[in-house]
Amino acid sequence: MTTHRGPRIVVTGLGTTNPVGGNITETWDAVLAGESGARPLPQEWVDTYELPVTFAANIKHDPAETLSKVEMRRLDPSSQYAMIAAREAWADAGKPDVEPERLAVACGSGIGGVWTLLNAWDTLREKGPRRVFPLTVPMLMPNGPSAAISLEVGARAGAHTPVSACSSGAEAMGYAAEMIRGGRADVVVAGGTEAAIHPMPIAGFAAMQALSKRNDDPQGASRPYDVDRDGFVLGEGAAVLVLETLEHAQARGAKIYAELASVGMSADAHHITAPEPEGAGASRAMLEALERAGATVQDLAHINAHATSTPVGDIAEFNAIKRALGDRLDEVSVTASKSMTGHLLGAAGALEAVLTILTVQHRQVPATINLDHQDPDIPLDVVTGKPRDLPAGDVLALNNSFGFGGHNVCLAIRSV
Repeated sequence: MTTHRGPRIVVTGLGTTNPVGGNITETWDAVLAGESGARPLPQEWVDTYELPVTFAANIKHDPAETLSKVEMRRLDPSSQYAMIAAREAWADAGKPDVEPERLAVACGSGIGGVWTLLNAWDTLREKGPRRVFPLTVPMLMPNGPSAAISLEVGARAGAHTPVSACSSGAEAMGYAAEMIRGGRADVVVAGGTEAAIHPMPIAGFAAMQALSKRNDDPQGASRPYDVDRDGFVLGEGAAVLVLETLEHAQARGAKIYAELASVGMSADAHHITAPEPEGAGASRAMLEALERAGATVQDLAHINAHATSTPVGDIAEFNAIKRALGDRLDEVSVTASKSMTGHLLGAAGALEAVLTILTVQHRQVPATINLDHQDPDIPLDVVTGKPRDLPAGDVLALNNSFGFGGHNVCLAIRSV
């Protein structure tokens, strides 16, 4: 294994709120138990608009249980989720004593404040401009969550918002690592958030045949790699991590979960929604992540796959994994956590990074659920049934995130 490139970046804090848990412990327990966060939508607008999809993976806990009434009023749901996750991650990291000018934020979102935007439009049409809430614009901005987090922790080195569809959260982690390696910050609070379970996005995703329509079986709807998969389950929530150099973390005696060894990125330049079918771009991101981590395919033990449960997407990712792994295709364990959490869009990469980090730390690979009949055209070693132990010694895992527009991001996570 070759030398690390630049200072080693480690994870010292984790936080989340999502369809299966309101914090890290609850989430990890639920994922190990194979619990699904998908459930029928109780809102009246499901019937009002005659939506073809009547379920989703809603956030498990109401943000009002954690946030104040003022915060609920002034933050779009995407910012609410990000704030909850960021507060947990910041406390988990020990609230590092760092100069504000050396502290930064990078929080991605694929869609932004869609609830605020469309509710304000309804208010404008029905009640006129004077009834539009004065904070509408800062609430609907995609950078609203990163701004809110920066205000919360006093980060002045930068507050950034990568927007790259379903790879936004993972890209934010890559941006954070580059800020640290480039000398702009000592500590970065990074992650992703999304709150798009709204009738318009549901109708839009359904119209393009992207969503599962298993309305009679929500918990069995997200079935990556299964021959009967028919689309993804829309999810919501946030995941936030605290990143810093190994030297900085050790100097302050911080708890260290794992190392963010590297990030690989590429673009397909193929289609606005469909992945490049042969996986050429995605495999480049995977191989770049390995190379930048000073590793080879022989060092790889595990992959947390993007695995959305769409017929086209799962095949394309398999082709990418096959191109990257070569003859080790059946030697690397794979899990598809979206089978439980649903697809959190811009927050997916961050949540799955959290799960990959916990997998490496605890040496347990969560099982993929709903994989009853694995597609024979996708002969991966997918963990099913119960969690699987990882080998002893140093462990390297990859976390894949791919987004509409041809965005490919792969995070390399190493045990410490």
